Amino acid sequence: MAQLIMNWFFTEECIEEYFDDLNFFHVGCFKATLSKVLALGIISGSLFVKVPQIIKIIKNKSAEGISLFSVLLDLFAITAMVSYSFVSDFPFSSWGDGVFLGLQTLTIVVLVMHFNGNTVQATAFFTAYLSVLLAVVSGLTPLKVLWACQAMNIPIVLISKLIQAYTNYANGSTGQLSAVTGFMLFFGSLARIFTSVVETGDMTMIVMYMCSTLANAIIAAQILYYWNVGTNSKDKLQKVQ
Repeated sequence: MAQLIMNWFFTEECIEEYFDDLNFFHVGCFKATLSKVLALGIISGSLFVKVPQIIKIIKNKSAEGISLFSVLLDLFAITAMVSYSFVSDFPFSSWGDGVFLGLQTLTIVVLVMHFNGNTVQATAFFTAYLSVLLAVVSGLTPLKVLWACQAMNIPIVLISKLIQAYTNYANGSTGQLSAVTGFMLFFGSLARIFTSVVETGDMTMIVMYMCSTLANAIIAAQILYYWNVGTNSKDKLQKVQ
């Protein structure tokens, strides 16, 4: 058990440096260990990052203000990243959060369709998605195809978030978007830039997370802006009354 925990936080080289040679100032191992710790935090956070969003939709029985097309693009991006990483045999710590984010994003897609009055469509989409996912991770899909899908994530991530940002702007509010989810996604993608550099060195992954961080920053800024606008409007209304 102790060995398993050590292997999660330290590479074999770093175990030797830290515990055999007592070299606690090894720069490479510091970066690797920091990456592992950040990855553990990201994966732990990903278990619940979109749960507030899901709860908000179910509680209000509404998907108002949520762009279905944006969420679908987000689901594609997450699925492509997880599939590419899994087949490429990257460390689970570098992409494990995508598994939980994907499940939660899929749930949001189904809920948005359901509360928009398309329950049959939601059921059909859920079944089709699982079938495609099975084909992708089973090795039936060539790695070149998965790499192409992963490369497509760079513009897709930007487009999906900008569509949601435009929807927010057009509505003059962030609707049923969860502030907790928005900020957790921003900080998670920011930390993923570092972990991708250290653990994979894959430029498509690194650039994708850079674009994701920029796009999530826009959404987070809108959440703050419209939150303040809403608060100020309520205060003005109370003063008039």
